[in-house]
Amino acid sequence: MPFIPHTDDDVREMLAAIGAPSIEALFDEIPRELRIQSLNGVPEGLSELEIGRLMSERARQDGRPLNFIGAGAYEHHIPSAVWAIVSRGEIYSAYTPYQAEASQGTLQSIYEYQTMMASLTGMQVSNATLYDGGSALAEAALMAVRAHRKSASQRLLVPANVHPHYRKVAVTTAGNQGLVFDPLPWLRDSGRVDAAALARHAGEDITAVVIQQPNFFGAIEDVDALTDAAHALGALVIAVVNPTSLAILKPPGEWGAKGADIVVGEGQPLGVPLSSGGPYFGFMATRMEYVRQMPGRIVGRTVDLDGREGFALTLQAREQHIRRGKATSNICTNQGLLMTAATIYLSIMGPEGLERVATQSALRTRELVAALGRVQGVRRAFESPYFHEAVLQFDRPVAPVLRALAERDIIGGFDLADDYPELGAALLVCATETKTTADIERYAAALAEALRAARAA
Repeated sequence: MPFIPHTDDDVREMLAAIGAPSIEALFDEIPRELRIQSLNGVPEGLSELEIGRLMSERARQDGRPLNFIGAGAYEHHIPSAVWAIVSRGEIYSAYTPYQAEASQGTLQSIYEYQTMMASLTGMQVSNATLYDGGSALAEAALMAVRAHRKSASQRLLVPANVHPHYRKVAVTTAGNQGLVFDPLPWLRDSGRVDAAALARHAGEDITAVVIQQPNFFGAIEDVDALTDAAHALGALVIAVVNPTSLAILKPPGEWGAKGADIVVGEGQPLGVPLSSGGPYFGFMATRMEYVRQMPGRIVGRTVDLDGREGFALTLQAREQHIRRGKATSNICTNQGLLMTAATIYLSIMGPEGLERVATQSALRTRELVAALGRVQGVRRAFESPYFHEAVLQFDRPVAPVLRALAERDIIGGFDLADDYPELGAALLVCATETKTTADIERYAAALAEALRAARAA
């Protein structure tokens, strides 16, 4: 554990150098009546050994349950080299690379990340990440308003099968800035957006249409038809994508006749552990024609006066660099450490490795859906193609079933009752390459047992 080894002599020398009699004197500008004399309720400090033991005990409380939940955060295998490298001090503590001549390593890693993400999404330029997938969608909505100068409505069409957390973050972040998010319905038999629903908005001023692929239900949308229909309305297309799926699905840059205009998503599947919900990172890519409206920072490659290759921050339209009224975002940093992990992960996996992960995840989910579908009282909700998530419907409420599975050390999936009550008793399940046939059989047996017990109660 890192520490700062200041001895008493070090402290005395530092105080003498600045002419202060004591550390207390450094705070003499604060009125004594405003100072806190003690921290009630805060325990005494622990040693490094005691802290290590405490954290290990807390970690063991989480256990190692068999996990079949996705819903935006996915359990993938992370090669050990990823975090062995990321955890090195010179990388782990690296921060904002404002001083280019002293930050070439950080700047190059961002540049390599941008290059790989642009290639993965089929777009021309990527930024250096955002906070998470939800905030990336919010920033994309604001960016679309700036980029689509022919539209004055600040109105976006957002399908109801886009991740509910993303929709809430977008409304919270951008709703108070005058943006309007109108829902688009999804088809009950397929769980997908009906392209014909877009046609009903013909003649209206629509700034952008959001398309998630795969959608929150895991279903594969007809992105070509949706993209062309959105562009026919004169709207921009904001794609929300799972980066792992892009190894086997068409990249957003190739959707329809023109491709998506802005691409965002959650980067967690790319080498970032679940970590009890975060921190994660969001990614964003776009066309060169909209690059000046992209929030965050971008790294460019150049040459110095001696002709040597170098890297520098460019197009930094942030409030720290220009007048706030001209800034494209108030994002003051990015998830640089996690971006570095994603860069290393993608470098290690390569296109073939990422394709194997995506393919195995899709196959395992089909195996999972087939096994659970054989359990009495369980059936698939939709008959549409899916990637590595699917919705199952039950003959009884899902919450008690999930609690029964948790007692058997299985996280059974995401209960859709709160976000999609119209589906009734429905569960979103997920499998990745980390699951085996034995894992799936164990889940199916536990589920059958839990449902039998529920019927007998």
